[in-house]
Amino acid sequence: MKNILVLCTGNSCRSQLAEGYLRFYAGVKANIYSAGIETHGVNPKAIQVMAEDHIDISKHTSNHVDEYSAVPFDMVITVCDNANEACPFFPGNVKRFHQNFPDPAKATGTPEEIMDKFREVRDMIKIFSTDFVKENVA
Repeated sequence: MKNILVLCTGNSCRSQLAEGYLRFYAGVKANIYSAGIETHGVNPKAIQVMAEDHIDISKHTSNHVDEYSAVPFDMVITVCDNANEACPFFPGNVKRFHQNFPDPAKATGTPEEIMDKFREVRDMIKIFSTDFVKENVA
C-alpha cells in the first residue's frame, strides 16, 4: 500500500480538499495524509464545499509536516507554489508531484462569490485527484 502526502502552506484548504478526494478515489489502495509547512486549522468553508459533494472532511485536522517524519512516503504532492519551494527533504525513493492551485481562502467579494471560488478550486482539485489516482495508484 502506498503512502501519499499532500503538502500545502497551512493545511487548511487545498491540501484538505485533496486529501478528501484522494482518500475517496484511492480507497484501500493508499494511505493519504495531508500536512502544511505551517498549521492554520481546517477552513470551515473547505468542509462546507466538500460536504456539498458528499465527502466529509469535518474530522480532518491541520497537521505540520514534521508530525509525519517517521512515515515512509512513496509520493509527495505539493498543491501550492509556496509549499513546493519550502518542501522538506524526504528520505528514500519519494516521487514528488506539484500542481499549484489558487488559494480560495484569499478570495474576496460577497459571501456567495467567496463560496464560488471555494467550489471552483474544489472542482479543480477533484479532477486532479481523479487523474492522479488513475495514473499513480495501482
